[in-house]
Amino acid sequence: MRRIRPWPEGLCGLLLLSSWGCDRPPSASSLEQWTPADHHSVDDGRQSGQQPIGGQGQAQGRGSGSNVAELVDLTWRQQCANCHGISGRGDGQMGPMVKAPDLTDRAWQTSVSDADIASRIKGGKNKMPKFDLPDAVITGLVAHVRSLRGP
Repeated sequence: MRRIRPWPEGLCGLLLLSSWGCDRPPSASSLEQWTPADHHSVDDGRQSGQQPIGGQGQAQGRGSGSNVAELVDLTWRQQCANCHGISGRGDGQMGPMVKAPDLTDRAWQTSVSDADIASRIKGGKNKMPKFDLPDAVITGLVAHVRSLRGP
């Protein structure tokens, strides 16, 4: 017959004390305001000092170029890169399944106009959903897609 040993008293007390402070969430006043800069993470491919995707001033419109560039960068990473990949080669997590085109392919780049790209972003095509985005962000995404053009 196997005997079960009770937990040492010190360990029980430590567990009790550590769980005591977790009975409610922190107050809203102790939380900092979220900003787009907080979205950056180690696995998103950006190196420190590297310019965000879309570049500053590429997407002109309402608001400052910097804010629009941040929105373009976040939109690309959160909405587009899932299928098209960070570098636009169609190698995102969902890319092979939805047959996302390689946006770096020169033949593809020359086969579409800027208006075609903007239309596909706004209205979707095949398995690509439509995106309701401000015109300045659409313009920035088109500029980003054009910047992906390979040799």
